[in-house]
Amino acid sequence: MNKNNYAIFLIIISVFFAHIMIASTKLAQFEVNVITAALFRFVFGLMIISPIIIKSEFSIFKTKNLKFHFVRSSLNLPAMLLGFGSISLIPIEKFTAIQFIVPFIVTILAVMFLGERIYIYRTLALILGFVGMLVIIRPGIIDISLGVSMALGSSFFWAIVIVMTKKMSADDSAITILAYQYVFMIIFTSILTIFFWQTPSIKTLGFLLLAAFTGTIFHLCINHAYKLVDVTMTQPYSFLGLIFSSILGYYIFNDIPDLYTWFGAFIIFVGVLIITYREMKLKKEIVSKDLNINS
Repeated sequence: MNKNNYAIFLIIISVFFAHIMIASTKLAQFEVNVITAALFRFVFGLMIISPIIIKSEFSIFKTKNLKFHFVRSSLNLPAMLLGFGSISLIPIEKFTAIQFIVPFIVTILAVMFLGERIYIYRTLALILGFVGMLVIIRPGIIDISLGVSMALGSSFFWAIVIVMTKKMSADDSAITILAYQYVFMIIFTSILTIFFWQTPSIKTLGFLLLAAFTGTIFHLCINHAYKLVDVTMTQPYSFLGLIFSSILGYYIFNDIPDLYTWFGAFIIFVGVLIITYREMKLKKEIVSKDLNINS
């Protein structure tokens, strides 16, 4: 499997597990607040990767980007609190649709600060994804609720976190980035739970353990994908999250997506098909050129 295809595979896996994490966290927040849920999610996450940390004799904490790790986690905190808070107020497929603004912010930031090039077919896929998102949330036609506003705020902070992750992945491994994220997020949320603590039941702890496990897979996959390819190439595949969230929302929360959601999802899916086809064709063109050179 070539580098591009492997990165695409990792992104799709990360999107799938991210939405299981979101659904698990939403279930947990039927009983505890977002801050308590976040603390346990990160504590469990650190426990899950602790065997890797111990086996490395803590060498994975070696980094020259300590300040960046702190800033990244500081921005991840509002992204996480606003995001997890919004899913307690709105259906997860709507949250996912709103988060589709992230690829556009990320693409702009990547071009500005990472020097990445934005190709026409990637731009087209992003535009289709954005149009699909607008069809789903219909701004100006329906009221923008608190949950929607929180999701938009989360999207802004998450986009910055993604660009920082791409920048740091040049020096640090996916597990190093994740380990520092868990450590700093535990510190931040521990301070907040002094004021907002709620005791979870065993059942809720089970949901949070599942959120930690799937969240760990999500972050490891996405962090490694950013190490392999341009971040602008990975973003259109995040639109597949609407399919996953709609399925989970229907079977777990009895949320039935309306016609606008499905129509928007179709537009988004067309965008993903375009970029997938183009990447495959580009790979064939590269192989063909190599064969001509070697012949």
